Amino acid sequence: MSKKYLRQRRQFSPTLRKEIVGLIESGKLSVAAASREYNVSSTSIYKWIHRYSTYNKKGAVLVVDKDTQSKKIEEMQQRIAELEQAVGHKQMKLDYYKKFIELASDEVGEDLKKKYETGALSGSSNTKKK
Repeated sequence: MSKKYLRQRRQFSPTLRKEIVGLIESGKLSVAAASREYNVSSTSIYKWIHRYSTYNKKGAVLVVDKDTQSKKIEEMQQRIAELEQAVGHKQMKLDYYKKFIELASDEVGEDLKKKYETGALSGSSNTKKK
């Protein structure tokens, strides 16, 4: 015969509620994570957010303009293109330096890459201190 237990009603203090809302607003905790961590429904947490948040008030309407949204996307795509171009330039420089070391190694007659990769020139463990 199994006993049935009544679920105890828990009440969170306003300071704890505000602290949880603060963690959510700062990005340190998501609503789902707070729900799991404090064993409370996400609906209750959203109610706390609407009550205690300085930014998210119930009934507040966020107007998103199609033009500003598309402009923002266009700016982000332009930034991505600039970054891709910068990465391309760095890769070209890297390829150039690798080829230069390869040609210099052939000219000198020893593997410079292997010789100087260990840090012989940088003053690491290969050089003796006096």
